Amino acid sequence: MRGRHRVTDIAAQAGLSRATVDRVLHGRPGVRPETVTQVERAIEELDRQRAQVELSGRPLILDLVMQAPPRFAVASQQALEAELRSLRPAVVRARSHLNEDSDPRAAAQALDDVRRRGSHGVVLKAPDHPEVADAVDRVVGSGVPVVTFVTDVSGSRRAAYVGVDNRAAGATAAYLVTRWAGTSGDVLVTLSSSSFRGEEERETGFREALARLAPERRVVEVSGTDGRDAGVLAPALAALRAHGGIDAVYSAGGGNDAILEAFAAVGRDPTVFVVHDLDEDNRRLLRAHRVSAVLHHDLRGDLRRACRLLLQAGGRAPGAPTTRPSQIQVVTPFNEPPGLVDDRDDR
Repeated sequence: MRGRHRVTDIAAQAGLSRATVDRVLHGRPGVRPETVTQVERAIEELDRQRAQVELSGRPLILDLVMQAPPRFAVASQQALEAELRSLRPAVVRARSHLNEDSDPRAAAQALDDVRRRGSHGVVLKAPDHPEVADAVDRVVGSGVPVVTFVTDVSGSRRAAYVGVDNRAAGATAAYLVTRWAGTSGDVLVTLSSSSFRGEEERETGFREALARLAPERRVVEVSGTDGRDAGVLAPALAALRAHGGIDAVYSAGGGNDAILEAFAAVGRDPTVFVVHDLDEDNRRLLRAHRVSAVLHHDLRGDLRRACRLLLQAGGRAPGAPTTRPSQIQVVTPFNEPPGLVDDRDDR
């Protein structure tokens, strides 16, 4: 205990003499138990206050490394920047490394670049791939903690995962589809990339729940589009032309304007269209009643938690980082919460 704080500081905090504190620290006899407790409490208080003082020192740098469509990447970047002030007394700055392609090698390169430049923590959204896991381990091995965001990287040394229970989200989508569109017909399921663990879990949850709720419904999958409209349009249109019974959509990976364009090209409308993330594009579609529901989670809350976990993993905040899924919210045109774009002035 003596090595953590000066005897003078402990005595002042406990309201005791230096001699009494010295006897407690050295375990000498003749000290009442309540005095020992008083000294221990003073040391705990000094530990907490020292953490606050350290956090208010030089700025900490957190890196956001993301592979995602621009609409979601930018929304995440804005959400992270909006939450930096909530981390006080820590002075935190953010650097963003955004890539719209699903590319494990590029993600690994970005992580290696962060490691070489130095960082105090990384928030990562990248494919679940051995190259990425190895890069995460190199970053963590250099003393920089990593928290995965939205989609996990299995087998890596990341400190925790932040985001929804993706399997439960997929099951929720299946429930909405069967309640709004019935138990027969085909469902178009779109993924940006099957290498994203989160999307794979969403699809698994959807298929499992659909098999229980509506075993006659078939899934028609479109993947490998990177969640961009330009990549989604042609395969979505091909799927609709090949499967005239598609009357519902679960978009686990984006490209929703293109999906609607494909439906218009074949002269049909989906009975139900469930999407993920209340970004600017999906808010527009929701308000126009062109999508039925958005499976939403509090993006700012998730990134606030990611930052706190990084502070914990780096020993700059008390507690150990743990994974706890975010709450899924089903948003319709009639219960839209405040969105990221409206919240930007709160920074």
